[in-house]
Amino acid sequence: MTTLFYSHPACEAHDTGPLHPENPGRLKAIMKKLDSPEFAPLIRREAPYAEHQQIARVHPESFVQALLAAVPASGERMIDADTVLSPGSGEAALRAAGAVVSAVDAVMAGEADNAFCAVRPPGHHAEPAQAMGFCLFNNVAVGALQARAVHGCKRVAVVDFDVHHGNGTQAMFWDDPDLLYASTHQAPFYPGTGASDEQGVDGNIVNVPLPAGAGSAAFREAMRGVVIPALNDFQPDFLMISAGFDAHAEDPLAGLNLVEEDYAWATQQLMEVARSACGGRLVSVLEGGYDHQALARSVAAHVRTLMRF
Repeated sequence: MTTLFYSHPACEAHDTGPLHPENPGRLKAIMKKLDSPEFAPLIRREAPYAEHQQIARVHPESFVQALLAAVPASGERMIDADTVLSPGSGEAALRAAGAVVSAVDAVMAGEADNAFCAVRPPGHHAEPAQAMGFCLFNNVAVGALQARAVHGCKRVAVVDFDVHHGNGTQAMFWDDPDLLYASTHQAPFYPGTGASDEQGVDGNIVNVPLPAGAGSAAFREAMRGVVIPALNDFQPDFLMISAGFDAHAEDPLAGLNLVEEDYAWATQQLMEVARSACGGRLVSVLEGGYDHQALARSVAAHVRTLMRF
């Protein structure tokens, strides 16, 4: 497999403060882990800026303008109790979304089989007109709408295995039967959405909440028994992953007990669907993961599978 790897130093300049869990050290740990000979075949590209009209497919232009205008010239500005703007946040957010747009374009052009975007800030909590939960723009949704608007992919699916439910992606997809959102996540937990009876306009929302303490067996059964069958029924023209790694047993912010092998296994299952449904076209986007070493090992397992399956 040929795998693209997108990131940019600007994503480390989004400064949330030394005590914030979603901090630049996350990317530093990933970059260090992937700077080994086994990952030399990755095709590494710098994330470009997303264009405003690309983001405006999922966020109103007024919101995009207001968020960027709120970026401070110095210091920090809090959007909510968890979500921070710093002087580097505007460029980081535009490049995070731009990485996903560029990855979709490249995979659709046949430049690679798949791609992983190691970017921050993350995105899946960002609702159409509300940044929240560490997230500014909804990067994966921007990519999904790029696949449809520019490349003619009528049906696009996002699978989210972050420990937190992607309320923003769900909200954006809710009324569109040609967009599928499927999530495994801890519940009850932040942000309070993601019940199994939240099913969207035509069953296009698939939520599999897992109780605190659940581990590999429960996660794999959720994927094997619910998520993968939903994907096979949907038959996407393009598949995307909201790849959060905070369901790892060592993560400090949650209570699930996954290990690196679970992420490799899930990646393989999703790649099999992509290969069957849409010629292998897949783009994965970093979301959560807050123990730096567990995050780095989990990303390595994920990317290794993307490269070799």
